Amino acid sequence: MDEKRCLYIVFTRTATTISRLINRVKHDKYTHASLALDRELNYMYSFGRKWARNPFIGKFKHEHLQQGLFKIQKTLPGAVLELEVTDEQYAKAKSIIDSFVANRELYKYNYLGLVHCLLKTEVSYENRFLCSEFVYHVLYESKILDLKKARNLVRPQDLYAALQNMSICRVIYEGDLKKFHLKHMMA
Repeated sequence: MDEKRCLYIVFTRTATTISRLINRVKHDKYTHASLALDRELNYMYSFGRKWARNPFIGKFKHEHLQQGLFKIQKTLPGAVLELEVTDEQYAKAKSIIDSFVANRELYKYNYLGLVHCLLKTEVSYENRFLCSEFVYHVLYESKILDLKKARNLVRPQDLYAALQNMSICRVIYEGDLKKFHLKHMMA
């Protein structure tokens, strides 16, 4: 029997000023998106803060629920979606992520992208990404998801809503992600 291949899309909402602002202005349940290659979320990637307490320097990063900004949150509202993909789609997504990892110094956080997204202005920077822009880029290039819009206009909530409507996707956890991590540490 063939083993099922899955990618994991992780949505969170931290207590940071920018996250609270997005939540208030856009009414988005989740304000950050990450992509993981494994169910335990050991290989989870996105664009975000380089240092937990400094919102002004962002980068491509390997994220951990128990480190950095996630660690200092009292609670971490979020959801983990399991997306069943073909071997070819998984290999393509992993290849794209591997390329980001190997060339991490080339990539920057897309601060202007926040403004462009709020103004609904299409713009693309080759080496600059927002968190949701990165996740969408990987899913789009792997032929998993096409939202028919510019990648810089994709918010975490857009991904969340689109994935919820896909038959190959299911929510495996929703709630405080600090408890999700503890649940997997105990297993």
